[in-house]
Amino acid sequence: MTRFRPGAVVAAALICLCAAAFTAVEAHAAAEVHRLSLMLSGVPTGVNGGDFNDAIDYYNVTHLSPRQYESMPKVSFSWLFDSELRYFVRPNFAVTAGVGHLRAGHHQEFLPALSQAIDIRTELLTVPVHVGGSYYLKPYNQGDFQARGFIGGGYVQYTYTKTALVQTLSSPDSALSYVMTGSFRQAQSQDSPGYYLEGGAHMFFASRFSALLAVMYRSGQIRNMNVTENWSTASPGNPTQPFLKPTDTLDVGGVGFKMAVGIGF
Repeated sequence: MTRFRPGAVVAAALICLCAAAFTAVEAHAAAEVHRLSLMLSGVPTGVNGGDFNDAIDYYNVTHLSPRQYESMPKVSFSWLFDSELRYFVRPNFAVTAGVGHLRAGHHQEFLPALSQAIDIRTELLTVPVHVGGSYYLKPYNQGDFQARGFIGGGYVQYTYTKTALVQTLSSPDSALSYVMTGSFRQAQSQDSPGYYLEGGAHMFFASRFSALLAVMYRSGQIRNMNVTENWSTASPGNPTQPFLKPTDTLDVGGVGFKMAVGIGF
């Protein structure tokens, strides 16, 4: 399976922007502002984590620290990839609707003895669906280039939100199984609403391509996580305490920098 590389996406976006700028220079025409555009964006963003990170800390203290193993890192950063339709209902106001994908987590492996292995993985996944609007300020024109500042925001529904903690022991002896409490998997899911705010600049060229740069704030607190998987070889048939309790809050919000390429229609 081909590995997804965020750096390749950013490089491709920069190539598209350079191509758009080159086309604009060659055309010597006015900047094109299409009423409808498809915006494809990559957003390096912080992820707050909330009680999910507290649960990782608890796992570190109870499972890894007694064996003096390196702690599992907290969830703090990811890439949000998003596709969005942006439609100008007025020259200075656009409505937006789109869907994104955010995945965060870490993986570590320890080799305590010959032929033994401890494989640990944490994962956070959410698919945010958003609708909103953007108010555009007075444009700045320079030849065949136009730049417009904007502020916007809207509603987000965080769908297919899942968390998982997976520990797999390979060829464990009785001592390793006791300290690490066997192999186990805990997974939980839930959907929840939130909102986003953004502000930045939208740049238009003498072509169908445009570019958008913005700072984005996302709010997304998810409670009452439902247990979808909970098993352990240390206590088969006897589910353990959920990784996130019903009173805990998973926070998938954060602040990021949005880089988008627009294709006008």
